[in-house]
Amino acid sequence: MLLKSGIAPLEAAGILMSDTTDPSGKELLSNLFHILRTGEKFHVALSMCNVFPPYVISMIKIGEESGNLDSVLESLEIFYEHEDNLADNFRNALMYPMIMIIMILMIVIVLITKVMPIFSQVFAQLGTAMSGLSQTLLSLGSVLNRWSLVLIVILVLLGAFMIFTTQTRHGFSFLQKISKHIKPLNDLFLDNGVSRFASGMALAISSGMDTYTSLNLLKSIVENEEISKKIDICQKQIQQGDSFPEALKNANIFSNVYTRMVMVGFRTGSMEKVLHQISTRYEQKTNKKISLVLSTLEPTLVIVLSLIVGLILLSVILPLMGIMSSIG
Repeated sequence: MLLKSGIAPLEAAGILMSDTTDPSGKELLSNLFHILRTGEKFHVALSMCNVFPPYVISMIKIGEESGNLDSVLESLEIFYEHEDNLADNFRNALMYPMIMIIMILMIVIVLITKVMPIFSQVFAQLGTAMSGLSQTLLSLGSVLNRWSLVLIVILVLLGAFMIFTTQTRHGFSFLQKISKHIKPLNDLFLDNGVSRFASGMALAISSGMDTYTSLNLLKSIVENEEISKKIDICQKQIQQGDSFPEALKNANIFSNVYTRMVMVGFRTGSMEKVLHQISTRYEQKTNKKISLVLSTLEPTLVIVLSLIVGLILLSVILPLMGIMSSIG
């Protein structure tokens, strides 16, 4: 926005620094400002800050050399907005069921370790003992009480795993590796990778980067092993003389419909627009899948919890009602 207003990067960094209250943001802008004051180019200054990924530096360098720096930054803004939306959707999709599962475990543990012994005392006062499932649950409660410290550690570890996988990049990558064995989750990550590929490719083309170099940089953007392998195939096809749409078709990155869209965009010179559309559609597809999973998972977890709690209570209440009836 500042560059479009005709303000130079040095002055723009100074304005942003004076308006920023976040300590880490202020430190970054301060470093950038002081490096720019030494006369370094904008992309060099960003590189020296040791914060921005290589593909950002490469694209800004091309934008600076071609005189399209403001357009490149605007494309990066759109790309990161898209990334942020995807990340938020994935976090929400993963955190909710994890929280529900931990809560179900806690409720069941409290029922078995704290409530069941009370019923056991009532049965003892009535001159009888618990039997069947209720006795098994009571025995399990006694074991859990003895191992309560271990149980607390396990619950804490589950909570830490949930935070690690949903709030950190390394955790998210680890979850992707695990998801290969869980088809619905793997499909979500695959669609997310394709959406990133389309969005990143549109960004690279808008920056003026050539197709082969763009594909090389996209490997670090998609963060998906399967998509990265397909990008390698795409690069080999281009080296053999195929056009970008033909390489995409042979690599099978997009579906047939989207591949045809890319071919049309290639012929009409509107590749960037087409790739943005494809990215948006894959994002919408991912969001629909996440919504479907959540809408199915929520009632399922509630039903499971209700059944478990109901089974535990019925295992002691029904025998107790039988005893009370015989006494009456």
